[in-house]
Amino acid sequence: MPANINGDHRASLRTISTSLRKLHKALIDLETTRFGQIGGTFEHLQLVSGHPQFAWIRRLSEILVELDERLDEPEDIDAATLLSYKTAIERLLALGPENDTEFSKKYIAALQESTEVAMAHGALRHLLFLANDAAGLP
Repeated sequence: MPANINGDHRASLRTISTSLRKLHKALIDLETTRFGQIGGTFEHLQLVSGHPQFAWIRRLSEILVELDERLDEPEDIDAATLLSYKTAIERLLALGPENDTEFSKKYIAALQESTEVAMAHGALRHLLFLANDAAGLP
C-alpha cells in the first residue's frame, strides 16, 4: 500500500492524481499510435485537444485538470472532496453494461489492446479502493 494513501486527504488525492495521469498518458499514447505519424509536440497537442479521434479521452482530461486545480488550492481537502473525485473517476471508468457510453466502449477496447493501459487501470482502481480507508469509510 502506498505510504501516503492513508495519510491526509490531500496526499491521498495527490496519489490518485498521479495514477490517473499515468492512465491518461497511456490512453493518449495508444490513441496516438492508432492515429499514425504526427509532427512535433505542438501538432501532437493540437491533435489531442482538437481532433475527433481523441475526443473520447477529453472527459478524463477534464477530471484530471479539475483534480489538479483543486490540489493547487490552499484550502484543506476533506473526506467529501476526496470521495467526490473518487466517485467521478469510478463512474467514468466503470466497465459494466450500465456504462454504455462512447468513452466506455473505447476504454474497454484500450484495456484489451494495451498492457500499459491495463496496468495503469489496475493501479488506479487499487488506489480508488484504498481511498475509502483514507476517507474513513469501511
